[in-house]
Amino acid sequence: MLKKIIKASDVMRTQFAEIDGVATVADAINAFRDHEIELLIVKKRDEHDAYGVVLLSDIVKKVLAQNRAVSRVNVYEIMSKPVITIEPEMNIRYCARLFDNFGLSHTVVAEGGKVLGVVGYRELLIPWFEMDN
Repeated sequence: MLKKIIKASDVMRTQFAEIDGVATVADAINAFRDHEIELLIVKKRDEHDAYGVVLLSDIVKKVLAQNRAVSRVNVYEIMSKPVITIEPEMNIRYCARLFDNFGLSHTVVAEGGKVLGVVGYRELLIPWFEMDN
């Protein structure tokens, strides 16, 4: 029996938010709160630049735990860049392996240099579990 393949495009969240790298961490926290998300995509500065990401955990570890002022730290100081992106056609089983191999909790789904969505543990696990049960 063939198992159905679940692709990244099938499970990705298409609601995401972007932020400029020069924005403050305070701006990022407001975006996290307003959009109820766990990852912000840091915009490219130009066509030759790469996307970055900032996670809630980045703020907790690199700002809160270090007792830094959210209004004095810029997103570019704490973001991860370049971000590992995946293709929309990637099987979520390979996405899970990528997460494990590189210590990721989220990644960006992109095609042709354009962001299409975001995938995290929740997006991988729930559809896989529902398919197998």
